[in-house]
Amino acid sequence: MNIVIIGTGNVASVFGKAFKMAGHTILQIVGRDSMAASRLAYELDTFSTNYWSQLDKTADVYIIAVSDNSIATVANELKLTGKIVAHTAAAVPKDVLKNVSEHYGVFYPLQSLRKEMAELPVFPVFVDGSDSKTKVALEKLARSIAGEKVAVAGDADRLKLHIAAVFVNNFTNYLYTLAEEYCKKEGLDFKLLQPIIEETALRTKSASPGDVQTGPAIRHDSETIQKHLLMLQQYPKLQQVYKFLSDSIEDLK
Repeated sequence: MNIVIIGTGNVASVFGKAFKMAGHTILQIVGRDSMAASRLAYELDTFSTNYWSQLDKTADVYIIAVSDNSIATVANELKLTGKIVAHTAAAVPKDVLKNVSEHYGVFYPLQSLRKEMAELPVFPVFVDGSDSKTKVALEKLARSIAGEKVAVAGDADRLKLHIAAVFVNNFTNYLYTLAEEYCKKEGLDFKLLQPIIEETALRTKSASPGDVQTGPAIRHDSETIQKHLLMLQQYPKLQQVYKFLSDSIEDLK
């Protein structure tokens, strides 16, 4: 397929590399930051512009990979009758593109993507479309980079998936951040926790997280919990988080 990517950030960069590796042609990178657009275009061996008047209108698919709150603004600049246009956001309805083309949809990657990734990660792609033509085309494009990890998901399901992703990714990483800060203040090496971080994540591949929950809270070990809370008195934020999560875990069983 011939593709135009609108955006220059992490998602645009990773998708651009993935599309190129799959044999698609990136006709153009469009971005408001001309330098960023030029850098990404150079990396993908294509052209760039930061002017809507110079948008290449010969592509098969237009992927809008910008921040959620910028999608509507971009949509107001576009009129691509007959073309397939999709944004990459989970929490934005597909209808935000209804005035751009009659063939509009969503191309959402369920993964935390960074342009610095040396190797492209494997991730599922969820698509949706305003009509069968759009869905078929976006599914075909998704399968070319994600194999069997492709599914159709409407606005409500994508939003639910996004909520779950926030819990397992964003919230978990925040807990890593709190632990790292605690280790630094206590003169401990955070890297010593890396093996247990990896082991816990690996367990979810073969078992339900609830079935492999460990720690003092799931054992209702109130003595250890109280020792920990006492040690955390000088870290009120950590103490608050620790108590809330411990109470929640104790309610599991």
